[in-house]
Amino acid sequence: MAGQDLYAQVPSAPPHHPGPVIYPPPPNYYGAPPAGVLGPYVPQGNPAFPNQMQVAWMQTPTPIPNCPPGLEYLTMIDQIFVHQLFEFIEALSGFETKNKYELKNIMGQRVYFAVEESECCNRLCCGANRAFTIKILDNLDHTVMHLVRPLGCQSCCCPCCHHRMEVQAPPGTTIGYVVQEWNPCIPNLSIQNEMSETILKIKGPCLQFRCFGDVSFKVLSKDESTVVGKISKKWTGLLREVFTNADNFGIQFPMDLDVKVKAVLIGACIMVDFLYFEQNSGGSRGAWQMI
Repeated sequence: MAGQDLYAQVPSAPPHHPGPVIYPPPPNYYGAPPAGVLGPYVPQGNPAFPNQMQVAWMQTPTPIPNCPPGLEYLTMIDQIFVHQLFEFIEALSGFETKNKYELKNIMGQRVYFAVEESECCNRLCCGANRAFTIKILDNLDHTVMHLVRPLGCQSCCCPCCHHRMEVQAPPGTTIGYVVQEWNPCIPNLSIQNEMSETILKIKGPCLQFRCFGDVSFKVLSKDESTVVGKISKKWTGLLREVFTNADNFGIQFPMDLDVKVKAVLIGACIMVDFLYFEQNSGGSRGAWQMI
């Protein structure tokens, strides 16, 4: 009885209500470190991005037979995000500067970054129609792709001078083209292989202006009967849309799509940005230029 009284005087613990289990965040995976470096490696800032914070890079994949070097990353993903970097000088002065982009996977890890090479007078006088070469680099600063576009015209009255972008991977080896097709009502692009044979089509919406929402471009099969993927322009907010060119895009494609076609679709996303969403003083007509 004494033992029972002793236990009776011990206060019972309050009932336990299990809450949500909080797991630690996953570790950041960075690119391969230089020889002789042990432990986690954070790549140093690239001169092309002097003011950008250090970010996690997607792990460097192993080489794959018959895959252009540097494009092995694309075999592991079915979507990629393209973020144009904000340029303070451009927003303040209205003077068109060289475009820069970060390409990231769904984990927010950087897969590539891209830097435009173009002439100052070309940007000032020709605006979004200017000629350029965009270098796409991996986490080791190796140039894995070139997007080469000569000077062109996107007037609906002059279909013979529309834009054509050549996609090279590695630089100097053509793997495909992005070709603007004439259409007075909706944006049309064709994805071509290295033999200039059309393999996919891209169609956008028939709108004069689209605000307060995303804008989607369907990626279709050659006969336009099947939706293969999508390129989406993400709405970034009223102030950012009006006063800057810093656009965000998402690209979706099948996981098993040919890696070269995935690379050409990245070029198509950049082409869409220049054709329809560049706002600058060189003759562009605004953020959304459809007829």
